[in-house]
Amino acid sequence: MKALRFHAARDLRIEEIDAPADPAAGQVLIRNTFCGICGTDLHEYAYGPIFVPKEPHAFTGAHGPQVLGHEFGGVVEAVGAGVTHVAPGDRVSVQPLIMPRSGDYYADRGLFHLSDQLALAGLSWHSGGMAERALLNDYNVVRIPDDLSDEAVALIEPAAVAVYACDRGGVFAGSSVLVTGAGPIGVLTLMAARAAGAVRLFVSDPNETRLALVRDLLPDVVTLNPTKASVGDAVRAATEGGVGCDVAIECVGNEHALKACLDAVRKQGVVVQTGLHPHDNPLDWFAVTFKDVDLRGSWAYPTHYWPRVAGMIASGALPAAKVVTRRIGLDEAITEGFDRLLDPAGTQLKILIDLSR
Repeated sequence: MKALRFHAARDLRIEEIDAPADPAAGQVLIRNTFCGICGTDLHEYAYGPIFVPKEPHAFTGAHGPQVLGHEFGGVVEAVGAGVTHVAPGDRVSVQPLIMPRSGDYYADRGLFHLSDQLALAGLSWHSGGMAERALLNDYNVVRIPDDLSDEAVALIEPAAVAVYACDRGGVFAGSSVLVTGAGPIGVLTLMAARAAGAVRLFVSDPNETRLALVRDLLPDVVTLNPTKASVGDAVRAATEGGVGCDVAIECVGNEHALKACLDAVRKQGVVVQTGLHPHDNPLDWFAVTFKDVDLRGSWAYPTHYWPRVAGMIASGALPAAKVVTRRIGLDEAITEGFDRLLDPAGTQLKILIDLSR
């Protein structure tokens, strides 16, 4: 079958590889339909390997060259013994986290996403979404509502990141929320905050093209360019009592963006770190203490979020499909997908690979 594989930084190859074997007990074989290109995939391409194992993964044994893609879904082609929750012909979304199901401190407590042995389909597992087929564990595939399109199925994973970030921040009806970063996760986080009941939304990004995209998608969101004005001052000026926002969610992995969150959030507010920082970040810890804020990480998502997020998308409460700016075939994925998304101009938001092309 045809697949896109990571070999090294700036070395992606579209290759013919062996199709997955027939599913063993507890496994499911799917024909992939759509796969999103994630910021993590871009980082692997530009700077990797990061999450792609340099040595065989301790839990899965996977190593390069790695089939990329962890935002995807497909149609079940075959199931192994003992699999009863899906059947051939079912449309499914892939929850890509792979880990021990028991005998692990976090797994035994249902916190599968926090397992120290965590792996991901498309990063540290033999299969991924940027291929014609994928072999997965039964717990990795979730049957999706009939009224959810194949494209939307590929957006459940990044939307789950956004929903969890809002949950970690305690966003609720009436909240004011700042999101730093107008990339796909940032925009989905704005949508998730609105779905949770937030009434005042702000987004900060230095790229005017991205800010214009946000204004087209979410006209009532206040867009801020940190290179032109103080984000904290602007947020305080537009919130009750001039105190700042209730929740600030950092979706970039940028030290200036995190500092802007701390500046903009009110006393006893919550700062949520969602973006992955590539190095140490000096923060004003006096301000953390003086403002009495909560500073929380937000790693991936609990694996049980899939039906909830699928329902939010299907109902229109979280209109995730709006972030899609381009659809391409697998043969175009490197030049028309990865390279376009790494273009500093920022004209593309989310690009989906259509595996049927």
